[in-house]
Amino acid sequence: MSAQLERVMIPADGSEHVELGGLGIVWKIEGAEADERFSVVHHPLAPRALAAPLHRHTREDEYSYVLEGTLGALLGDQVVTAGPGTWVFKPRNQWHTFWNAGDTPCEIIEIISPAGFENFFRELSEVYADAEPDHSRFADLCNRYALEMDPDSVSGLCERFGVRHPLAETSGA
Repeated sequence: MSAQLERVMIPADGSEHVELGGLGIVWKIEGAEADERFSVVHHPLAPRALAAPLHRHTREDEYSYVLEGTLGALLGDQVVTAGPGTWVFKPRNQWHTFWNAGDTPCEIIEIISPAGFENFFRELSEVYADAEPDHSRFADLCNRYALEMDPDSVSGLCERFGVRHPLAETSGA
């Protein structure tokens, strides 16, 4: 028997949320509410903020819908710029990253399929809650979520796309 969403509405300000540098995470639909088929998170991005180092998921696909602003993404070797109303597909096993390509806030809704990866963000916020993040905890977190991460890509991405990664600036990642 499949689980059903008990909530019939999700208010704009009624969800758990955290801020990680220039990337916000607002949990909208949990995997448990969707029988683990998918989850939905809302990502507000600060102007010119890089969301993450170059990385690839081995278990899930991500579908990003731009609500406002300009989303930049590196998908394999392809660079895309997407405005409001545009979907950006980040399939599993493809190296990718994304950023706010504009000087105003950018907001996206991200569908993650199958569910489960939404919890990575909760654990990531715990790793970065300390003034000095434990990089071994970060590596363990990536391993548990079958996520390959290239922290060394941050400086090149920042230079190439004219963005900054606030977590890297404070932690050396």
